[in-house]
Amino acid sequence: MKITVVGTGYVGLVSGACLAEVGNDVLCLDVNPEKIRVLKDGGIPIHEPGLDQVVARNVAAGRLHFTTDIEEAVRFGTIQFIAVGTPPDEDGSADLQYVLAAARNIGRLMNDYKVVIDKSTVPVGTADKVRAAIADELQKRGVVVPYSVVSNPEFLKEGAAVDDFMRPDRIVVGAEDDQAINLMRALYAPFQRNHEKLVIMDVRSAELTKYAANAMLATRISFMNELAVLAEKLGADIEQVRQGIGSDPRIGWHFLYAGCGYGGSCFPKDVKALIQTAAGAGQGLKVLQAVEDANDAQKLVLVHKIVRRFGEDLAGKHFALWGLAFKPNTDDMREAPSRVIIHELFKRGATVTAYDPVAMDETRRIFGDDSRLSYASRPMQALQGADALVIVTEWKEFRSPDFEAIKATLKSPAIFDGRNMYDPALPRAAGLEYEAIGRK
Repeated sequence: MKITVVGTGYVGLVSGACLAEVGNDVLCLDVNPEKIRVLKDGGIPIHEPGLDQVVARNVAAGRLHFTTDIEEAVRFGTIQFIAVGTPPDEDGSADLQYVLAAARNIGRLMNDYKVVIDKSTVPVGTADKVRAAIADELQKRGVVVPYSVVSNPEFLKEGAAVDDFMRPDRIVVGAEDDQAINLMRALYAPFQRNHEKLVIMDVRSAELTKYAANAMLATRISFMNELAVLAEKLGADIEQVRQGIGSDPRIGWHFLYAGCGYGGSCFPKDVKALIQTAAGAGQGLKVLQAVEDANDAQKLVLVHKIVRRFGEDLAGKHFALWGLAFKPNTDDMREAPSRVIIHELFKRGATVTAYDPVAMDETRRIFGDDSRLSYASRPMQALQGADALVIVTEWKEFRSPDFEAIKATLKSPAIFDGRNMYDPALPRAAGLEYEAIGRK
């Protein structure tokens, strides 16, 4: 198949590369010339494990191409994926200007049948707006060209996106005409040779499914985080509670880990957008509003622990911070708990030396040349001159540290662990104070 992907961000580049991997001819469009230059030069503008090899392999095979030429992109593919950003507006609703601009370009330039696929995460009703935008452009031209609009939300985890695309657990397709459905079946046939994974539904249900999935996962996280805070006050251990409830097959093990809050490009944005969508329909989502409020509060839990240990005035105190990205295996700093924690430490007069395997360049872009924040090239280097260690992201390289060396390096032998990385007995046996989330 000949496929156009509009947008070379996280979703667009992964989708385009993986569709080329199974033999399709894919053209990726981006209006940012710097992104296209980087891609044509063999670089990758995002950090995603394994993506660089897939892109390089398919560029070399002549199946994956990049362009800034909108007309070329519209003419190229019968299938047109819209995978542009939908950043939150001031009220939290999704900003659809880039989605609708892409739709208008398709309507302005198409000359034959197209299947226009919303791959971006968009509110319910967006497909109707995309359909109307294309129709409006065709009317302006005075032409009649057939097209279909499909909702095909992505369910990619940052850090495991390539594997998620190549081995999906489900493929949700919202479509309402047989021609589009048949094309989508053909498109995704290589990804479901073992068993049927395509879930066909109406367009609006597909749009809501994406938000519902992320909202459910965010709810589980916030629920466990609130239980962790309660566990501390009651003298219970949230890890033992997790094992007790996770073994129930009705609950399961996933997304039950307490921590210092969720972040990233999906959960915070999608929770806010779904709340706004419901408000626009005249319904409040009380549970989801509580999920967001609980997450905002959870990002301050480590700061409260630090203040209880060192006092509200942290002037002259210096902290080592391990982990900046919102989760491992990505450099994504959007809504990352580390940003809140660093700002709160700064506000109280402290300074920070941070280490992250891949997110330090992105952190430098966000914080600029703020003299209160410095960077270490290795985890232990960050501890030099630090009063305590704060752990924010659960990178694998933090799993088995030398606790004796940590105690010898820190001024105050204290670890504030926002991801419950360790059995509390281990750091305490080395003489370290160990404050985790909901651990006894």
